[in-house]
Amino acid sequence: MHEEKKWFVFYTKSRQEKKVRDFLKQKGFDVFLPLQRVVRQWSDRKKKVEVPLFNSYLFIRTTEYRIPEVLQEPGIAWTIRHDGKPAQLHDKEYRAIQRFLETGLTIEVLPAAAVEEGDWVTVADGPLKGASGKVAAKNPGKFILFLDGIGQAMRVEIDPRLLIRIK
Repeated sequence: MHEEKKWFVFYTKSRQEKKVRDFLKQKGFDVFLPLQRVVRQWSDRKKKVEVPLFNSYLFIRTTEYRIPEVLQEPGIAWTIRHDGKPAQLHDKEYRAIQRFLETGLTIEVLPAAAVEEGDWVTVADGPLKGASGKVAAKNPGKFILFLDGIGQAMRVEIDPRLLIRIK
């Protein structure tokens, strides 16, 4: 049985995208890390640097049965899921990203399904992985964990990309 290769979406540990890309390429994987050139300002100078278009995202063209193998690699945090299945970057989307990057224009990435005030969410990764709670009012980066047993709540600032809306 020959399974078709697809672009699967993986989440890397913070600022590990390039290192993980290089490591996986050495192991023979087809890896796509869209980068864009931006000007960064330091106190003493400005410099053009290449930064990932999607922070912590890496696209790997492989078969679904090899996903567990990829997850064992250093720097890979988890595979992104959509509707309970491994998320895929479709070829049409892959070509669109490449076309956008070829323009040389600065691209701003926005989450398509950002969590909103009042949404019930679960934390996908990190030290709070598995915790469920509510998105705080007026700030999707604030996560509230309710401690019903003691009648208290805790609020912490967390990267909204780590929150998965509970349906």
